[in-house]
Amino acid sequence: MPAKLSVNLNAVAMLRNRRDLPWPSVTGLGRIALAAGAHGLTVHPRPDERHTRHSDLPEIRALIDDEFPTAEFNIEGYPTEDFLALVEKNQPEQVTLVPDDPAQATSDHGWNFVAQAAFLTPVVKRLKKSGFRVSLFSDAVPDGVNAARDTGADRIELYTGPYGGFHSDSAKAAKELERLGKTADAAFKAGLGVNAGHDLTVENLPPLVKHIPALAEVSIGHGLTADALEYGMAGTVGRFLKACGW
Repeated sequence: MPAKLSVNLNAVAMLRNRRDLPWPSVTGLGRIALAAGAHGLTVHPRPDERHTRHSDLPEIRALIDDEFPTAEFNIEGYPTEDFLALVEKNQPEQVTLVPDDPAQATSDHGWNFVAQAAFLTPVVKRLKKSGFRVSLFSDAVPDGVNAARDTGADRIELYTGPYGGFHSDSAKAAKELERLGKTADAAFKAGLGVNAGHDLTVENLPPLVKHIPALAEVSIGHGLTADALEYGMAGTVGRFLKACGW
């Protein structure tokens, strides 16, 4: 089965937040994305609410429950107590834990699974007890995926930022793709599922999913939202689904 597509709504929310107005509607564009075939919606509610607001989460949860019950809600973030309480309140299907400082503009590295195992393990246990699938943000480094598994997590999410950053250098992109593939292979061998996300586009998705055919899910926000300005949200979701192999 091709990788499922989860549409990250952060860039939509960031545009909305430029004015004290309710448009563009985060849930409205989420509805269009799901109606066009997206398999889920992703948000990263940061403490300062500079894009997705905490108040957006129950609205997205209700949208999925009421209109798209087979879709999934993925909430990602750094596991502070406030974040964990927010997750437990809004009941996503998946929680993706990232090692972000609250001041970061965006996620830019994965966890050090060995060094941070003592921190992650009780967090993962708490989330799993509530019935959530747990994914851990991971650099393209095969060493350490066993430690990721040992936290109790279900999946890793490959950080594809460096791969996407080499959009104009095919040789470097190919090397990064090899690193991603080796990390995915190590994760599969450890019994983990594999997601991917960051700076993925219609152009660089096909090589990624061809290289990692068992990829479970891609979460895409910036590139997808940028394309939606040109092709519309529904048309863009169709383009990305095709790039995933649907």
